[in-house]
Amino acid sequence: MLVVLAGGWFALPHLSGLLGLAKEETGAPESMPPAACHASSAAPGHGAAAAVDGFNNRYWAPKATGAGAGEFLECTFDAPVRLRKMVVFSGTSTRTDEYLTQARPARLIAELTAEDGTRSTKTIRLADQAGQQTFDVRGSRTLRIRLTVDSAYGTGKGRRVAVAEVEFFGHRS
Repeated sequence: MLVVLAGGWFALPHLSGLLGLAKEETGAPESMPPAACHASSAAPGHGAAAAVDGFNNRYWAPKATGAGAGEFLECTFDAPVRLRKMVVFSGTSTRTDEYLTQARPARLIAELTAEDGTRSTKTIRLADQAGQQTFDVRGSRTLRIRLTVDSAYGTGKGRRVAVAEVEFFGHRS
């Protein structure tokens, strides 16, 4: 009995950390807006900031037309975060008639860079549909996430790959 009580006494300072971790894993993640966002290029009037402005009727599109492969959107957080989910609104809008006016990403490569410089990647496969698509994207102490277009739907002459909105959810580190 004394051993159990002594173990409890010494574990007490660490108990709050364990309870916090449990809450993080079971609790709802909070919105993690990036401090800054930039892109490999941007068409006039469709800069990187449009993809993280909280509105899904404005969009980021690269300068080049076509498949958009290799073009990227990179978001940086002001402090390390524990990412859990990412929401993507692809295309130009959530309205189907507007959504189809430009190309849409079919596959994105998400590269997460942690505070210590380590990187991890995840392939995100998007459906060709208007509206919100949610993905599990987990990263500890993440400072930056780069979303690179790998392939796209609806490409063609004069059409650019468009991303209406990207949102990140997790917990503060």
